[in-house]
Amino acid sequence: MAERGPAVLRHPAAAPLVVAAAGLAGAAYVYGTNPHEPGHLLPQCPFRYVTGLLCPACGGTRMVYDLMHGQFTAAWHDNRVLLLAAPFALVLLGRWFVEGLRGRRWRPALKPRTQALILGVAVAWTVVRNLH
Repeated sequence: MAERGPAVLRHPAAAPLVVAAAGLAGAAYVYGTNPHEPGHLLPQCPFRYVTGLLCPACGGTRMVYDLMHGQFTAAWHDNRVLLLAAPFALVLLGRWFVEGLRGRRWRPALKPRTQALILGVAVAWTVVRNLH
């Protein structure tokens, strides 16, 4: 069976590179767009749109904007849990990219207990932030 698509797109480093490029493009747009002010072309949270409640990631766009502008206190206020989780996500992206450069396809496997912990934190954070 013949493989489809250009060889460069099949390289193990292609996917993390595309994800990083999309993140940088999004960050560049957010840098010049203040999400604290209405009227910008930014996505609305579907969970909040349907329920009226904040999801675990609500405030993430404002948090990124505030971080890029050196407003760490405001970023903490926007979404504490996402701010604390962001370095781990960046490390995972970096590991994915490095493994891809080495020619290996890396797929992190989370143990069921880790998955349950992440889900538990997300649910608890959703409840706590909607009680205020």
